[in-house]
Amino acid sequence: MSQKYTELARLLAPVEGGMARMREVLAAQMTENSPAVRDMTDHVGRFQGKQLRAALVLLAGEATKNTTDEHPTVAAIVEMIHLATLVHDDILDGAEVRRRVACVNQRWDNQTAVLLGDFLYARAFALSTVLSSRLCSRLLAETTRKICVGEIEQSASRYDFDMSEDRYEWIAGAKTANLYAAACELGARYPGGSRESEELGVLMHAFGWEVGLAFQIVDDCLDLTSTDEELGKSAGTDAEDGKVTLPVLYTYRRGDERLRAKIRDVYTLPGLDDRARRLREECSIGEGVAYATRRAEELVARALARVRTLDESPAREALERLGTFVLARRF
Repeated sequence: MSQKYTELARLLAPVEGGMARMREVLAAQMTENSPAVRDMTDHVGRFQGKQLRAALVLLAGEATKNTTDEHPTVAAIVEMIHLATLVHDDILDGAEVRRRVACVNQRWDNQTAVLLGDFLYARAFALSTVLSSRLCSRLLAETTRKICVGEIEQSASRYDFDMSEDRYEWIAGAKTANLYAAACELGARYPGGSRESEELGVLMHAFGWEVGLAFQIVDDCLDLTSTDEELGKSAGTDAEDGKVTLPVLYTYRRGDERLRAKIRDVYTLPGLDDRARRLREECSIGEGVAYATRRAEELVARALARVRTLDESPAREALERLGTFVLARRF
């Protein structure tokens, strides 16, 4: 295990046992009799990296004193939905590498990758139906709908250099922060039924939304500034796909017409290689990255203020440290 993952494992130590059970459930759900499907699920199993969303289910449960025997299964369902989104995202982005292995759409093809993503969604929701409470099914079905809407809206907003920051954050929140928020809410609320759990669910949903949105903003910055090797996945895909993220929006809004024209050219001229590098080197994107980083820091600060209203515990401390991890991560 690399040093960065060793550090993350230490951070998640309060739910180490739950994470181990979550991985057992996940492995069982990835098993399939079809040799072709099994080959693909074995491959996508190598995508499992930080598993933050699953960990948030367990940490939120521990921090709010709401842990049940079914929490590891809920966490596995959240992780399967996340894996499905990764498979589909790689198709949309034209990505080639994830976790330093070939994306499913590169190893096989787009059609097969779509089907694998659908397979993972089906397994996740089938598992949710055997839980003692329907809360997980209802909440994650609605969350998945919102993720799809966010992805559709992002596709409709490509090359929109006049997009407002509010719209950028709505899209980023819909496609990323939603699952973070649902994971935290489920941890605090599941199986539901009490007024206290409902109130804690609202608190933890807000915490997850803010941390998740900060995660996406940092991800957008890293996509511009990092390499494939540093990220462990394809970098620079946003500019290649016409996605105008917060660092670019800020730079474009504050730039003169010459700079704006240059940014438009880097995004749209055919045949250009490494558009992210050109944005860094030719379009003074550094101030935009700094601005976006400050926005992520604001979101994490708000999230930490919420979680600090909970009683002190190792799980609460881990949630606080996760906020710092989201800001400092480089992978």
